Amino acid sequence: MNLSTVEERVRREVGVRLFTVLAWLPGRRVLHRAHTSHPDQYPLGGEKSVEIAADWLDRCINRQQPFFGPDAESVRQVFADHALIAELGCGSVINVPVIGADGATPGTLALLEAEHAYGPDQVQRAVELAALAAPALVELVQRLDDQEDS
Repeated sequence: MNLSTVEERVRREVGVRLFTVLAWLPGRRVLHRAHTSHPDQYPLGGEKSVEIAADWLDRCINRQQPFFGPDAESVRQVFADHALIAELGCGSVINVPVIGADGATPGTLALLEAEHAYGPDQVQRAVELAALAAPALVELVQRLDDQEDS
């Protein structure tokens, strides 16, 4: 399943204003934007270092647990781009790890919606839908790793 189809399912089954898929590149310790619903604000291929969000990295990538921020304050505490997120009308976030068949974490899904739009049911559904992105994300990470090696 391609990442656009994953986005469509997330829109239909969870709801989302801003949706991105981030590939985790451990060799460089960056998240690489693999898919976005807002390419003008969040261009494909953009990368962000996660050094400033070590707790988030440990939670989503290492421990493979979702991060849920129900309100604008929780978004401000975690995301350096919180002002742009607020401009887009978002104040609630769900980040879920995508887990590959080998048990590794090739990346995450980021779902953002209006403040207090999400709760435990939406987090659970996002976790379930993340599995749909695994094959495409594993393939992308492999391609990016191959490019770095050449």
